[in-house]
Amino acid sequence: MPRYIKEITHGWEFAIGPEPSSESYTSVYLPHDWAITSPLNKNVKEGASQGYRDRWGIGWYKCNLELNEKKDRHKYFLCFEGIFENSTIWLGGKEIGGRKYGYSPFRLDVTKELVEGSNKILIKVDNTASPADRWYSGAGLYRAVELLEVDEKHFNEHELIVKTKLRDNHGVISIWPGVNEKVRATIDNENIELEGTGGFLELEIPNPRLWSAEEPNLYTLTLELLENQQVKDKITLRIGIREIEMRPNQGMYVNGQRVILKGVCLHQDIGARGIAAKKEMWQERLEILKEMGCNCIRPSHHIFPSYFLDLCDEMGFYVYEEAFDKWQSGLYARYFEENWQQDLDAMVKRDRNRPCIFIWGAGNEVENQGQDSMLNILKDICDYIRTLDDTRPITYAMNPHFKRESGIDASTVEDIQVFVDVADDHSITDIDEKVERIKKIVNLVDVISCNYQNQWYPYIHQQMPDKLILGTEVFPFFSGHPQQLKNFAIESPSLVPYQYDYVIGSIIWTGYDYLGESSVYPVKGHTGSLIRTNNEKRFSAHILESYWNEKPMVRFNVLDYSLADEGTNKHWDMPMYAEHWHFPQFSRVVVPYAIATNCDEVALYVNGVRHYPPKPMVFPNRVITGFIGYEPGTVEAVGLCGGVEVCRHTVTTPDIGVALRFDKNESAVICEEGYELLLTVRAIDSNGNLCFRESTLVSFTVDGPGEILAVDNGNLMNHEPYNNSFVHMYRGCASVLIRLKGDRGRVVVNAYAGGFRPGQTMIYVN
Repeated sequence: MPRYIKEITHGWEFAIGPEPSSESYTSVYLPHDWAITSPLNKNVKEGASQGYRDRWGIGWYKCNLELNEKKDRHKYFLCFEGIFENSTIWLGGKEIGGRKYGYSPFRLDVTKELVEGSNKILIKVDNTASPADRWYSGAGLYRAVELLEVDEKHFNEHELIVKTKLRDNHGVISIWPGVNEKVRATIDNENIELEGTGGFLELEIPNPRLWSAEEPNLYTLTLELLENQQVKDKITLRIGIREIEMRPNQGMYVNGQRVILKGVCLHQDIGARGIAAKKEMWQERLEILKEMGCNCIRPSHHIFPSYFLDLCDEMGFYVYEEAFDKWQSGLYARYFEENWQQDLDAMVKRDRNRPCIFIWGAGNEVENQGQDSMLNILKDICDYIRTLDDTRPITYAMNPHFKRESGIDASTVEDIQVFVDVADDHSITDIDEKVERIKKIVNLVDVISCNYQNQWYPYIHQQMPDKLILGTEVFPFFSGHPQQLKNFAIESPSLVPYQYDYVIGSIIWTGYDYLGESSVYPVKGHTGSLIRTNNEKRFSAHILESYWNEKPMVRFNVLDYSLADEGTNKHWDMPMYAEHWHFPQFSRVVVPYAIATNCDEVALYVNGVRHYPPKPMVFPNRVITGFIGYEPGTVEAVGLCGGVEVCRHTVTTPDIGVALRFDKNESAVICEEGYELLLTVRAIDSNGNLCFRESTLVSFTVDGPGEILAVDNGNLMNHEPYNNSFVHMYRGCASVLIRLKGDRGRVVVNAYAGGFRPGQTMIYVN
């Protein structure tokens, strides 16, 4: 019988405490992050890194797994996508295993312990060890749990290797099935089939449809394990045929075409949902990034859930994947010596058959960078990854700071990032000495990956011309200077790959705001990203869209320092541009503005009167800036190519807000039970104009087969609890996260605010 997979999402109960009583358990639905509903506390341990939420403690999860029949000569596995962190698992009262590192997927053979009928699963999650991660890590059973049933003769998908290449006009698929039995391989959508026994199969597809981020064509590969013509196991993979080359001094080539990586770094939390994020939530985020022209993702700095990589395969993103951040310091120091190979296995063996993975990351901004102790570890990691996958390059993301040997044990340092970043007597400031350290690292990796070092690319390349450079982290708006790392220069780091063929791309830190890694209380996360936690774009997102996207676009913003500080760490910040035309404190005054566009020029109209801004190519970051006289009314920015209008953006001064309006209205959703959906409501005036400055309290209700999970307004300075049905608007909008219960029918979501007509949207569940 082919394999059977059952996802275990229902029937779980949760309690917190060293030895909780049976009465203290409450029902929860997976995925679950217990920390996201904890109150904010300025004085909580490691509060800045954890978003001032108390994620410390011991949590317990239990459920009863019903098994109707236990089949002879079958194997049973409990599969976990990730448990944060340090888990211990019991089945039927017997300890069966666990995992220390909270980001790694793992599975346990429970064939002996599993019985017909009821099986009690008990999981202990120990989040008491310090330090926590440098960003919000959450806590709990936050990813999928599954029961896998297979024949005793079965494929181990982690030992299965699929490689693709191009030969003449054919796509060649090489398969190492990891078993010695007879195997049948089928490419379903090409009607190609092959059988073989032991070790190796090779299929050819004439004139294949190639995979790239620009055209993510996928094939369905089905493998069947055969015994006496009986199918003992069957496994299906979505594969892509593509060829990626790193050509010195020329760039990165995909299927023979040069590609520039237009990327963002991402953390795994999704605002109000914490780390218990579901596939549909990430799909919406990735769709927004894709529409902007983004083609590259760096999931930072750990293994993401498998569904995230599925989406990247299907939607088309080049992925830089890494298993861990630091090595012998920070959170991972307590696991490195014993578990680094195990955690690399979890990443590489799971994802080496995916087309989206274009490079492996061996680490990020580690301790003792460029010193012998670090280089020895880097060599071991790179060598080990190459034994698991010899088809992709390997790199390491370098911190811009280098230090000489100090004799300090980095594992004893309380704040490792301060230790790494802050200048002291051991810091290296001379560029030649720094490049000598970089050379030692580059000798061990295939691509030079630099965090915040674009001002030194030409010098680095001059010394190491045979290696390409990737900006693995760059500032969203500002650039440094050869004599100063953080210089507030407005030459955008994201334009650098268009200037130098040896630079293959830039990856923004970060695409979305995330919790933790706060610069200052009361901000509960990193706020200098392109997009807020509730999917609201900043002006920086539109700037990147003007670089990345060929579809004509234009976006007008004003510079408004009357707005509240968002607590952004300075060099990840940008001027306070906002999309509105509403200055109630002014009558007649000159205001600064900015326009992002990929058009040749822009015509600017204020209440019908034309103004003539300079062309975008005049500016070093291609963002038009200038001044314009304020008078209430309408501003229109018209994008022109060859003198012809190709796009337009309009902002209007609103009257008094009178109604609430949802962005999504009357949508049909095909979903299973538990599907989650983020809805945003806006304050509008009688003419439908956004009331940007509105901050009224909005309450939400749901009728029908749905429920409210959380609320959000995108403001990380806001301390209203997420697990509420009400929240104040921020910049004229508020969002609600609902879960659909899976029953067919109509879900009605209502929004109420004093003095406003209610807003309503309907979700039809098919």
